[in-house]
Amino acid sequence: MDGPVTVAAADQTAPWYRTVTSDQWLAFWATMSGWILDAFDYNILAIILLDIQRSFTVDSALAGALATVTLVMRLIGGVAAGTAADKWGRKGPLLLSILWFSLFAFLSGFSKSYTILFGLRALFGIGMGGMWAAGMPLVIEHWPVRLRGLVSGLLLGGWYWGYLLAAAAFQFIYPVFTGTPDTAWRVMFWIAIIPAFLTLWLTSKVPESPVWLDRQRQLQDNPAAFANEPKMSVVRIFQRDLILTTIQTTAVIGAFMCSFYSIGTWYATLLRTAGRPTLPYLVAFNLGAIGGTATWGRISEGRLGRRGAVTITALLGVAAIPLYLFVTNPALMGLGAFMMGAFGCGIWGMAPAYVTERFPTDARGVGPGFCYHAAAAIGSLMPILIGSLHDKGMPLATAMSIPIAAALSCSAAFIWFGPETRGRQLSA
Repeated sequence: MDGPVTVAAADQTAPWYRTVTSDQWLAFWATMSGWILDAFDYNILAIILLDIQRSFTVDSALAGALATVTLVMRLIGGVAAGTAADKWGRKGPLLLSILWFSLFAFLSGFSKSYTILFGLRALFGIGMGGMWAAGMPLVIEHWPVRLRGLVSGLLLGGWYWGYLLAAAAFQFIYPVFTGTPDTAWRVMFWIAIIPAFLTLWLTSKVPESPVWLDRQRQLQDNPAAFANEPKMSVVRIFQRDLILTTIQTTAVIGAFMCSFYSIGTWYATLLRTAGRPTLPYLVAFNLGAIGGTATWGRISEGRLGRRGAVTITALLGVAAIPLYLFVTNPALMGLGAFMMGAFGCGIWGMAPAYVTERFPTDARGVGPGFCYHAAAAIGSLMPILIGSLHDKGMPLATAMSIPIAAALSCSAAFIWFGPETRGRQLSA
């Protein structure tokens, strides 16, 4: 099992970004661009839920189920790609995952019925799951220990850049096609296929993880030392020494997921049904999240550690709920959106580093892949829950606020049932 580390001496006078090598930056940008594209393809669905309801005449619960099935199917992709990443390296499964989810996002725009769209979003979820399981270990294993919290926060900021791009596409491209409403929402799925080619090209240039390669050399030099390891790494995370790690990490990220999908899935619908423009508030929310994830990820490298940083930002997120959901003044709404992004979503700045640091190299693909996407399956209940509460007459803002508060509070608590991981060595 990986243990504590003393950070190697580095040039402390140089800015941090100059101490990062070109290979480390390439690993970051390839995974970051894939994560942005992934986020665009997923979040555009949240913005066009009303259009899909109208096209296929479905209620709010069925519309929410499109998000839910994507999150559930991510578990299959996360386990498959994570297991492959442990056995054959991080890079190949990452490439395949990006190709997979790009294809099924594009095909979603051709759906002729709700059932077909439901199936395509399920298949999309498999590739989405693989993206995290292979991509995050690739970056974290490349980057220096002392910058792991920062790169973790920067990576998660990519999700919100994707959300911003989705909001911008809805603001500026969607109106071009509003003369044919059934086409407008489909175009939102089609347009992401173009940047997918750039992402695939970047990923093809990334060197394999040095930590994974070092482990392969050890396996070749001394195979007898690893003879008792299971052939498939997915078995490894349920063995006696890792099972509690798997359960606790899944619970932590599950609470994160419940908060995020309560915060974001119905927010654009809340704005649209109130007659509000979506772009200003989505920009405020996502800029807050981009800044928050990077800031809190960096803070988690200090005395607070991962656990302290998660606790503080989660509780501040609970405090931001009234401004986020219940005010009507535009300026206060913008402030509430920014605060919920910076604090309610700030917990995600620690997630890639935390889940990667919890597992040894032989299970560092499938461990985070399973925990993250089992957690997503738990979080997937939130869109349906909120939609169902709304169908039964509860105001949408109230239906969102209850699970947001509960999930963020659980995030602050669950993180303390596991060890502090800041500075942990990712040895082979």
